[in-house]
Formats: sequence, structure tokens, C-alpha cells
Amino acid sequence: MTPHPLPTSTPAAEGVDARGVHAFLDAVEGAPDIEPHSLMILRHGRLIASGWWAPYTAERPHLLYSLSKSFTSTAAGLAAAEGLLNLDDPVVSYFPEFEAEITDPGSRAMLVRHVAAMASGHTEETLERAFGGDPEEPVRGFLLIPPDRAPGTVFAYNQPATYTLAAIVQRVTGQSLTEYLRPRLFDPLGIGETAWLQVPAGRDLGFSGLFATTDAIARLGLLYLRGGEWAGERLLPASWVAEATRVQTPTEGGMGEGTAPDWRRGYGFQFWMSEHGYRGDGAYGQFCVVLPEHDVVIATTADTVQMQALLDAVWEHLLPAFGDAPLTGREDEDAALERRLSRLALPPLAAKPAPLTDPAAWSGAEFAPAGGACADQPTLTGVTVAEDGTGGWSLALAEGASRLEVGFDGAGWRTDTAPDAPVPTAVSGGWTDPDTLTVDVAFLETPHHLVVTCSLADRAFTARWRTVPLHKGPLRSLRAPRPH
Repeated sequence: MTPHPLPTSTPAAEGVDARGVHAFLDAVEGAPDIEPHSLMILRHGRLIASGWWAPYTAERPHLLYSLSKSFTSTAAGLAAAEGLLNLDDPVVSYFPEFEAEITDPGSRAMLVRHVAAMASGHTEETLERAFGGDPEEPVRGFLLIPPDRAPGTVFAYNQPATYTLAAIVQRVTGQSLTEYLRPRLFDPLGIGETAWLQVPAGRDLGFSGLFATTDAIARLGLLYLRGGEWAGERLLPASWVAEATRVQTPTEGGMGEGTAPDWRRGYGFQFWMSEHGYRGDGAYGQFCVVLPEHDVVIATTADTVQMQALLDAVWEHLLPAFGDAPLTGREDEDAALERRLSRLALPPLAAKPAPLTDPAAWSGAEFAPAGGACADQPTLTGVTVAEDGTGGWSLALAEGASRLEVGFDGAGWRTDTAPDAPVPTAVSGGWTDPDTLTVDVAFLETPHHLVVTCSLADRAFTARWRTVPLHKGPLRSLRAPRPH
């Protein structure tokens, strides 16, 4: 379906000083370790600023990582409202086939509300143990790990807790999260196509793996800001919104020593409390920030490990811009911001578009992994460079018998987003010296870039992720799953 556009307004009409948005853009664009991909700001229910840094675009889904958890929480709230699950039921009661095996008192005492609030009683992440213990049924693997403390008494950011919550929803509804949410949330909110990674096949991952647009993030935030109502219709109980977005579990020390300030303010039902308001968040800068005191929703996608720095830029530059009354005489400032937002772009990798010496030496050249293996992407076994017949060049990335071909021309970002493309990419780069080719491959439905460097003298390549994908797999897996 084609989503209905959100209502729009100007910053000034909604009491927002455009200079604060400019300052935020300056901050994130000037930070060497933050790569912004998108921004949407809603005030009083109206979209007052939005932009995508080319080659990223509004209509393309983006891997949300743990921001997926907030959608899983919403599914649990809907299921609870329909009487399909109860927060105070033991988790094991939803999996009677495992009950004889689950003998640890802590595991048996674990309630649905505990896994919803990251309070399973474990004191550390159990992902590898749970999925390694039973790859076919990770819930069983999780429940077989005795909690370190009484459930409900300690916070630990623990992916199998959310996975188990998602599995309960899918069990009681008989549907995947995507199928269950489509008529109850996605369609009423006007959210277009989404996709969710599944493990095992048929079960949406829940704790991560949702691909959705920035617009979808913003709409979820607005639903929560409005207490569960949308266009005059109640979609989600107000009681769930209130419980999900208040502290259920204190988080001081729960993420380790030195935890950033915005991760120490408590955890709700798959939402974090923030210095201001609350948020859903995902690795590398996927944020849904809800600020009830300002009647604001801020949605971002990005590629950064400096997530606190991104939030700090919101607190420093955007918060002061939210005033109490409409502003007058700001038409020029609003227009300048709109122009800037329409022209956002990431700088391509600086390089020469053609070899600095004999092109024939490069055309058809093959490269093996430096040191015998590619540590960052072990599936990558070879690279071939060739002229593409249009004045540009192609890079073939071999993973065994599979090859992913990407093109570049040194003139900027070259995108391949055709429907039949094996994976949507944007590529920039070229020759950085006579012996060296460097190419930046952006996987457009994820936060990630792979930088490939080929040395002609050594006939060897290196490939390094700027931020490492958390879901391991071949390069062709770095896209939203497509319907079968």
C-alpha cells in the first residue's frame, strides 16, 4: 500500500526555531564518526523537517536493529489487549512442551513482564548460549539457562528475552509479527512495506531484523506520543503506552561500567528512558525519540558507534529550538532549512576515476585476500576489477561461487537499486595512487559500508566494514528479505 503522507507544517508555525535544526545538521555533518542517513522531526503531530542524505532515500527501508524491539513491544501490547497473553503469566506456561525440562526455579518463575522489561534475572547477554543450545528452538535454549538472580530484580540487555516475548506473541496469535501487526498497526498508521529477518524460518526475530522506513519510525513514535490513538481511533491501550514508556527496570550498571548517560535512566517494555523523554533505539544510530514535554517525535537512521554523541546533539541543538508559541517573520529561515534538507548528501570517497597508469594492467585484474583470508567478511574470497564498457569500472566481489558486481566511475555515488538487483548498493571510489584502488560500497538497506582496497603490486585486497553488521551472512543478505 502507498502510505498517506503525514500532515506538514513549517517550523515557525509550530514554534520551532529553524536555526536549531541547522545547528543539529552542522553538528552531525561535522562529526567525523557520525554518518547521518535520515532525519524526521514532528511537532504537534505535523512534519516540520525531513531529509535523507543521498544516496539514502525516503522510500527505501533501513535495517532498524534493536529499534525493532519497540515494534515487538507494540505487538505484545496489542495481544495483551486482545486477551491473548498476560504479563503476569509464567513464560514457561506458553511452552508446555518444554515444561518437564525447565526445572530451575528461576526459569519457572520468569514472567512475561520480566522478559518484556529485560529483567529475566540473567546478569549478562545469553544470545550465543540460547541460540547455540537449541538453534531450532532458541526459546528452549534460553529457558534452560538458569537466571543468576531472581527474575524481576536485575537488568541485563539480553536479546533472547525479547526473542521469547516475540515468540509468545507469534504462538498465541498463530501469525508472524509482521502478519499480526499489518492490520492492527502498519495499515492503520499508513506504514508501507516492511520485512523482518526470521530465525528459524517462519518466526520473525523480534529483537532485531526489522527493515522499515524512517517514516515508519516517526509514525510509531507519534502513536506513542498520542497515547495509543491515531486519527481519532484507539489502536493501542493507553495503559500499555504508559507502562511501556516508564521505568520498569533500573539500568544503572546494567550495561557495564562507563555506560553512556542515556543508557542509565531505566528501561520500560522494550523502550529506553532518556535524559529527555523516552526512545526506541537500534545499533549504529537508529532512533525513535519521543519528547512528550515538547510534543515532539524525532526519527533518525545513521551509521555510527557514537550513539550518545548523536543523542547529545539532539539535546544540545534541537531541544532549545522547541518553543511554546508560533514564531513570526521566519519565512526566510524556514525556506533556507527546507532547501538544505532537500540537498543533503554524503560525500563520496575521494579518488581518481581512472587508473593513474596503464588501464590495461587493471582491466581483468584478480585479487586474493591479503593474508589468505578476509577477517571482516570471511565469505569474501576474491575481487576482480574490469572496465564496464560505459567509461566506468566494475568490481566483482566473489563469495565462493557467488559474485556480487558493483559499478563505480569516480564521479560520485553510483547506485544500483533496480528491482532485480541482488542487493541495493551505492558505490563511490577509484584510484588513490597508481598502485591502489579503493571503493566504498554502501549497502543501502542497512547502516553499513564495506571499504575494499586492491593493491596491484601484491594482487591482494583488503575489505573492512566501517561498522560491522551484527547479523552475519553473505553480502547478498544485506537487504530486506523479499517475499517468496
